[in-house]
Amino acid sequence: MAKSKKTETGTERPARGGGLFAYAPAPESPAAAGEIATGYGHFIGGEFVDSSGSEALKTVNPATEQVLAEFAQGTEEDVDRAVRAARRAFADWSALPGSERAKYLFRIARIVQERSRELAVLESIDNGKPIRETRDVDLPLVAAHFFYYAGWADKLDYAGYGPNPRPLGVAAQVIPWNFPLLMLAWKIAPALATGNTVVLKPAETTPLTALRFAEICRQAGLPKGVVNIVTGDGRTGAALTSHPDVNKVAFTGSTPVGRAIAKQLAGTRTKLSLELGGKAANIVFDDAPLDQAVEGIVNGIFFNQGHVCCAGSRLLVQESVQDELLDALKRRMGTLRVGDPLDKNTDVGAINSAAQLARITELAEAGEREGAERWAPDCELPGAGYWFRPTLFTGVSQAHRIAREEIFGPVLSVLTFRTPAEAVEKANNTPYGLSAGIWTEKGSRILWMANRLRAGVVWANTFNKFDPTSPFGGYKESGYGREGGRHGLEPYLNVEALDV
Repeated sequence: MAKSKKTETGTERPARGGGLFAYAPAPESPAAAGEIATGYGHFIGGEFVDSSGSEALKTVNPATEQVLAEFAQGTEEDVDRAVRAARRAFADWSALPGSERAKYLFRIARIVQERSRELAVLESIDNGKPIRETRDVDLPLVAAHFFYYAGWADKLDYAGYGPNPRPLGVAAQVIPWNFPLLMLAWKIAPALATGNTVVLKPAETTPLTALRFAEICRQAGLPKGVVNIVTGDGRTGAALTSHPDVNKVAFTGSTPVGRAIAKQLAGTRTKLSLELGGKAANIVFDDAPLDQAVEGIVNGIFFNQGHVCCAGSRLLVQESVQDELLDALKRRMGTLRVGDPLDKNTDVGAINSAAQLARITELAEAGEREGAERWAPDCELPGAGYWFRPTLFTGVSQAHRIAREEIFGPVLSVLTFRTPAEAVEKANNTPYGLSAGIWTEKGSRILWMANRLRAGVVWANTFNKFDPTSPFGGYKESGYGREGGRHGLEPYLNVEALDV
């Protein structure tokens, strides 16, 4: 293997291939992210303000372990200030005609597009995902969600939720670290379109793009208090979701935390939507286009380092094509480039945090202990940062932890089946129900399978395809409620006019 090379960000990226066809580094400049302050407060009432407490947290670049910035640990007092600011702004914001609210959302979408390179680089630095994903997937979808819900803002009477749908009031929103800016857009765009105001808490490992979005809100002239951002860890999130003056809680994250929030809000009038974990089955039949299926499998589990709730982390392959498919899959995995997220050639970036790397490592070791066969391509990993090779396990049974638990990393478990009925049984044998994929040339089989799979999203001959017009959400321990599409309006509306 060719010797690894230093990029301008200081991380090492192994050259792949050899001779004339070795990949040269193609780094994106970290300077494109703009100035990152040494410290950040909260964004409350249209202004950046200091925390009422003295505790500060640090966010690091997972590819280098270098500290990027400090940010405030939100207190109950900070959360209360933000909720009160959102409550004050609600009366005027909800009274605006939908066409006027739409103008602000359109303006935000255009600014996101104008600043997309800056935001993409900042996201990759703070999160660890490859720049080509933030640039080509995340940022276009962020803008698309604001454009889409801007279009709904003056058409709510025709959305199917009654002739006079009303906003709920103040929405408390807690987002995860795997798609920081995209999850922000999924939540803020429909909330604002329907006339609600927002208090959002970003994940403690990836706060920077949310804080940069606060600048965009000011640039767009959004009225003060309509969007408020309070940073901090789970303590801040708990204070926000339990605040007595919020009318809606939207949470994306782990199933245990979602379960705790549901218990906390049981018996209250606070509306709740949860988008939680997943353990999706990617099902390949013997008549599938195998080369296309291999690309779908790779995209399904190694996109964003496997940090995807709907990742195709269980591969169910029909026995007759198992060997052929796995040979092709291993060849394809051998071409994946792991390294510097700011290198435009990188396929798999850094794991988001040391804690997440430890979780992935522990579950992979459990797979080996329980008898599954582990395989990963031979590739150098940078000396600093949090890294994990793309990995697959064969000889996996449904009793193995790697087949049951969400790993949230670049680890694929391979199981086999003989009949469509067996595939359905194995696919549904999970506490989760977020997504699934079907690979076959038969349209009738796709429909037969889709009707029987207990999953909120079922992809056919593709995987991990998202569109703001299409609803997303799950069943069972994957949560409830839908985000995206017309369905994404409903969690922020009350046709019976809740008193606020």
